[in-house]
Amino acid sequence: MTAHLPRHRTERRGLRLWPVGTVLALTFTTAVLVAAAVFYTGWDLLGARGLKPERRLDSTTLFDLVKLSFGVVAGAGALVALVVAYRRQRVDEDGALREDTRLHTERFTTAVTQLGDASPAVRLGGVHALAGLADDAPTRGLRQTCIDVLCAYLRLPYTAESDLPADDAEARHAYRALREVRHTVIRLIRDHLRLPSEHPHSWQGHDFDLTEVTFDGGDFTGAQFRGGTVTFTNARFAGGTVTFADARFLWDSRVTFAGAQFCGSRVTFAGAEFSWGSRVTFGSARFSEGTITFARAQFSDGRVDLGRAQFCGSRVTFANAEFAGATINFRDAEFSEGRVTFHSTQFSGGTVIFTSAKFLGSTVAFSHTPFSGGTVDFTGARFSNGRVEFPGAQFSGGTVNFNRARFADGTVDFRDAWFPSGTVDFTGADGVAPTGLVPSSASPFPTGLTLPSTWYPAPS
Repeated sequence: MTAHLPRHRTERRGLRLWPVGTVLALTFTTAVLVAAAVFYTGWDLLGARGLKPERRLDSTTLFDLVKLSFGVVAGAGALVALVVAYRRQRVDEDGALREDTRLHTERFTTAVTQLGDASPAVRLGGVHALAGLADDAPTRGLRQTCIDVLCAYLRLPYTAESDLPADDAEARHAYRALREVRHTVIRLIRDHLRLPSEHPHSWQGHDFDLTEVTFDGGDFTGAQFRGGTVTFTNARFAGGTVTFADARFLWDSRVTFAGAQFCGSRVTFAGAEFSWGSRVTFGSARFSEGTITFARAQFSDGRVDLGRAQFCGSRVTFANAEFAGATINFRDAEFSEGRVTFHSTQFSGGTVIFTSAKFLGSTVAFSHTPFSGGTVDFTGARFSNGRVEFPGAQFSGGTVNFNRARFADGTVDFRDAWFPSGTVDFTGADGVAPTGLVPSSASPFPTGLTLPSTWYPAPS
């Protein structure tokens, strides 16, 4: 294996020290100024108005002057010794860092050589060696280099089990060995992201480039994404289970699944927490097979972006999730097959955006969902096929907006929905009124429900 390492600005530039003469002059000047300031402050506090003149010097006064002279000389010598000792300490520390860097480079070369070996066992040893090197790295840049190599190993061409010939036993044995090495890399990344940020071996805040990686399983349970950038752009989830259960996305972290393909895996974010200004994006991702779950996830801050995502066969669930402050964006998303469910999801704050989304064949269900705050926005959404369900939903607060939505075909079902308060606005909506939405003329009209004039019930 030949490692192509990214060019980080981690080169040593050498120790930069000012000339000793300049440092001594500045040190003496600073010492004189400090002494003068202390003397003036003491003089002022004592309220002195002048010095008592002495016509003749006795032996005691002369001896005090001699002691003062020697004290000044000793103080100057101490300052010189302090400056020299500090410079020597800096030089020694720099020399130690250079030696640590040299040893790190030697170990790094050996580990990368192991990682490129033909034997899976040797490669496995190289993975653990690189992880240990990252922990012992003398600088942050050298740690990032080790992480980059581990990520680069995952980006190497890889064939998932579902794509292997069914009768090729040798290929399947080689696949299982390679999968073990790859899953070990994922496990080591997870273990280091679980460590508190103040832990010396924590990898939080570092970057992880997993662009176009093929995942056929992997466990990120409990990982904490705090700062840094984690990139799953154009990754392919083609089998097995990839879990981000109970993961935490915090402190301005940036995690992107833009253009990712979910085509057979079970990917779970169950119990995950999205808060503290994090941003997770699935923009233009394609959900064609498998299951993606955000069950019990907490969206209390930050942003989750599913804009332009395509839901064309998979099952995506937000069951029992809680939206209390984050923004969830489905703008321009296309729902053509499969099912997206928000069963018993709590909307108590934040914003969920379906602006200009297209519902062409899949089912989107908000059954038994309480809307008590925040905003769910379907402005300009197109319901031309498929099914969108709100059975048993409770609109007790917040705003659900269907402005200029188009109901051309398919089924939009509000049967047994309850509108005790809050705002549900269909102003400018076009097409056939959703099932169960418009009350009969004999029933009281819900407060906060606004319909197009053509949908209002005819007077009896």
